[in-house]
Amino acid sequence: MRLRDSGMPGEQYWESLFDVGLVVSALGIHSSLKDIAELGCGYGTFTLPIARAVSGTVHTFDIDPTMIARTEDRLRLAGLDNVICRERDIMERGFGLQRIDAVLLFNILHCENPHRLLSHAAEALRPGGWLFVIHWRFDSRTPRGPSLDIRPKPEQIIGWAEQSGRFAIEGESIDLPPWHYGLRFRRT
Repeated sequence: MRLRDSGMPGEQYWESLFDVGLVVSALGIHSSLKDIAELGCGYGTFTLPIARAVSGTVHTFDIDPTMIARTEDRLRLAGLDNVICRERDIMERGFGLQRIDAVLLFNILHCENPHRLLSHAAEALRPGGWLFVIHWRFDSRTPRGPSLDIRPKPEQIIGWAEQSGRFAIEGESIDLPPWHYGLRFRRT
């Protein structure tokens, strides 16, 4: 199922919208993490730096085969072999993983059923595992992102995670300039 407002602009423009190094560092994605799952590899914007940062395997998923192919091309060029790219409808089928260290939900919780997506993330994580979230700021000046009527604020995402009974927030909302914020949760 393709998520609402989830289309991708051109690669160069897309990558200009993030300080990827800041996101990876501020969220605490590093070598103590082994196996992780990323929903929506897109062009591999985050996949490649995260693959360099973790000590295990990155399982990245996208519903668009052209995004999978582009990410695989970039991984080959970079000489990275610790990433498994899969075309999979996570909303319908879940991640198909268990007891992994982290799940990344980047710019995706504006979906029609965030509770279901959070449930799939919880099922994939080991107890104490990390859920890392970034999303577009709730600001009409952002150059991209879903419309404000479906764009979640940090408080909404925290509320959804708490309602699930499976996540506890770690710290406060993290400012990720130029256009994002981040949240860190632990699987209870």
